[in-house]
Amino acid sequence: MITAEPGAGPTVLRILLGSQLRRLREERNVTREDAGYAIRASESKISRMELGRVGFKERDVSDLLTLYGVTDKDERDALLSLAQEANQPGWWHKFGDILPNWFQAYVGLEAAASLIRTYEVQFIPGLLQTEDYARAVILLANGSAPKEEIDRRVALRMERQRLLTRGNAPRFWAIIDEAVLRRPIGGRDIMRGQLEHLAKMAERANVTLQVIPFGFGGHAGAGGAFTLLRFPDQTLPDIVYIEQLTSALYLEKREDVDTYLESMERLAVEADSPDRSRERFLEIGRDFAPRAD
Repeated sequence: MITAEPGAGPTVLRILLGSQLRRLREERNVTREDAGYAIRASESKISRMELGRVGFKERDVSDLLTLYGVTDKDERDALLSLAQEANQPGWWHKFGDILPNWFQAYVGLEAAASLIRTYEVQFIPGLLQTEDYARAVILLANGSAPKEEIDRRVALRMERQRLLTRGNAPRFWAIIDEAVLRRPIGGRDIMRGQLEHLAKMAERANVTLQVIPFGFGGHAGAGGAFTLLRFPDQTLPDIVYIEQLTSALYLEKREDVDTYLESMERLAVEADSPDRSRERFLEIGRDFAPRAD
């Protein structure tokens, strides 16, 4: 029986339940088409359920358990209870009006991860952005939006950052291209404050920050930014997240994940050490100090 970690969010609970339903179906040699027929749905819906990409109706779960021959009351009750919990909205639900569906999935996975590794080439990682820097970044893509919407987008980003300081905080490991540090998003004062914040965050035990310096030349991250997510439940696969302008890719096939994991490992070797990277944050921050007249 798959069990969820305490405090696991609805996104991970859906994945856990879907994985369990897939295992039960395959053990009984039931096709997705037949499973869909049993709950008055399509084969594609069964596929989405097993991937944890849709909510679960308790009646559907109950009917599937009957089809799969699950008669033990304790096992049925546990899975039905998991379905109930998986349908509870996450904290980010209140931001649903500004949060696209493809990113809601990421926020849920991020909140449940035990290890987050990211490589950035354009902006400071969202979990490390100061409020002023975040506002400047958000305005780049939403400059015509009303102030109230901008404020909510900033508030969402600040709320996401709470996971780095919570009691069971994940380990966060970011590798940042030096170009990100020298691009004055929001102006010199905002960028200086952002770099000072990076230096402070680098002191946290659960945060590792490294910089890929200009002097290194070509490196393993030439393909662009990406994030690797790992979860405390060993039954969940690692996931690679690649954000695009109006959508995102979620890769979980072992061969895909291994390719990105290898790239991340090479980047970690090629980048400055965490101590040298922290020094670089402060050095570049001083470059953004007010200029003498």
